[in-house]
Amino acid sequence: MKLASISFYPVKSTAGHEVTEAEVRPWGLAGDRRYLVTDETGTTLTARVVPRLLACVARLDGDGLTLTGPHAEPLRVTPPTREGAPITGLTTVSLHGVPLGLTDCGDAAAAWLTGLAGRPVRLMWLDDPTRRPVNPAYGRPGDRVSLADGYPLLLTSSASLARLDDWIAETALELGEEPPTPLPMRRFRPNVVVAGAGEPFAEDGWQRVRIGEVDFRVAKGCDRCVLTTVDTTTYRKGKEPIRTLSRHRKRDGKVWFGVNLIPDGPGRIAQGDPVVVL
Repeated sequence: MKLASISFYPVKSTAGHEVTEAEVRPWGLAGDRRYLVTDETGTTLTARVVPRLLACVARLDGDGLTLTGPHAEPLRVTPPTREGAPITGLTTVSLHGVPLGLTDCGDAAAAWLTGLAGRPVRLMWLDDPTRRPVNPAYGRPGDRVSLADGYPLLLTSSASLARLDDWIAETALELGEEPPTPLPMRRFRPNVVVAGAGEPFAEDGWQRVRIGEVDFRVAKGCDRCVLTTVDTTTYRKGKEPIRTLSRHRKRDGKVWFGVNLIPDGPGRIAQGDPVVVL
């Protein structure tokens, strides 16, 4: 098996982009999901609620990042420090119902994202990614995660997506619908995609995996939400893949695709690296 691709999401719930290599930290890829968007009440907003966030591409740029989108010129954002910054202290943000202290990135970033989202929003930054623990039911004491939904990395396999695309086509045929276009992997927002896994959904049975020089624990499978139904080019919601996953991959009242990883230590991974099940 090999590492087919690496995807990066500096701002939570915006469009990802591929990179050829990345540095792995205990809380995830270095720089991944260190920012998120909130409404005016401090509640996290994701593309589940505001699909247009998927039109924003954020790329790391030195000590900050550059936002690009279809509505305005690119904007470079430098996260403020608490020393001497116009906005001091931490803002309490609700992330999955849990309060977390984040730093507001200022009015220019807020205005740029408000223009994209069509509603008042703010951009927040997590200055210290060691502050947020993973769910202790699936991690060890000391395991940390940045602003990803629950775990440092998400792994999917090309074999599993190929099987799911076949199932979706079968579902459409049974219901008399037009043959669908195969889903792109970006619908599932993985950090790492494995090619050559052999059997579809082989990753369900993995407990530990080595990618390049980094060892990972498989914390749990990834239960999927309505965000996977948002078309990443039109930003409209559909029925797939949830409809078909519900027929073939449903258990415990949830549907599953991919697995969550926790790094055992830092290191680097690169496209083409060998992937070994330990």
